[in-house]
Amino acid sequence: MLNSNKKTKWARLSVFSNLILVVLKLIVFFFSGAVSILSEALHSSIDLVAALIAYFSVKKSSAPPDEDHQFGHGKYENLSGFIESILIILAAIYIVYEAIQKFFSNTSIEYLNIAILVMGVSAVVNFFVSRKLYTISRETDSIAIETDATHLSIDVYTCLGVFAGLIIIRVTGLTILDPIISILIAIYILFLGSVLTRKSVADLLDKSLSKEEAEKIEGIITQHLGKLVSFHKLATRKSGSDKLIEVHMQFSPDVSLKDAHNIAHHIKDDISDSIPSSRVTVHIEPCDEDCEICKSDTCKSRK
Repeated sequence: MLNSNKKTKWARLSVFSNLILVVLKLIVFFFSGAVSILSEALHSSIDLVAALIAYFSVKKSSAPPDEDHQFGHGKYENLSGFIESILIILAAIYIVYEAIQKFFSNTSIEYLNIAILVMGVSAVVNFFVSRKLYTISRETDSIAIETDATHLSIDVYTCLGVFAGLIIIRVTGLTILDPIISILIAIYILFLGSVLTRKSVADLLDKSLSKEEAEKIEGIITQHLGKLVSFHKLATRKSGSDKLIEVHMQFSPDVSLKDAHNIAHHIKDDISDSIPSSRVTVHIEPCDEDCEICKSDTCKSRK
């Protein structure tokens, strides 16, 4: 519950900061006519939508399991990440379209000083908010908050790009740089959008936990070998910030069901302590009475 409240609190802050920046950028674009400012306003609009999606997804994902969602609501966060990444790609495509239109027109840019100021302020605000969101995402292992932080990190670099470009235009008077900067920004956004899409799709398709986490789980189970003869069918996946782990454990025939249950429960606790937000399911199985390992009383891990 504490992690849920923390995620919701900072997701809400992201919504408000993005809303303010979108309004500022649109106002500056209206007066200046700079398409690079429009591209940034659109980018921040996508960030705003992403922040709203992240906010509602972390609230929904924290809801306890119910009759229709017996494994919880963690996938809402994974779905949120996928939608946000698609929005990034669509925004980049639209930025390219606007830049091409601007490229063939000779519209001048007005109020350059104000535009430069707004871009600088946007970069600073997004830098501090994104750093905090990254910290929260690591603490809570939230893909929705991580994606939101990535959105804002992208915005930091694009704002700095526009900021530098507008200064060059201010000094040289080369307004043709405006659409060129916008296209370069769009290419960068497309690249990051594709990276986020692949990551979010992997979680939606139940990709296994990392190799390091799998080795950690195996190491914990191996430490309890004895009455526990072996384990197999170790399967892992993620659902939002929850890490779902299943494993089959074989016990010596002389071990009572109660003892097997206690040992399995102890292993589950050790895994949960080592891997936060993990939910472990253990299938208890008797070892074959003809097992040579049991006959020799030499209990080793075998898969």
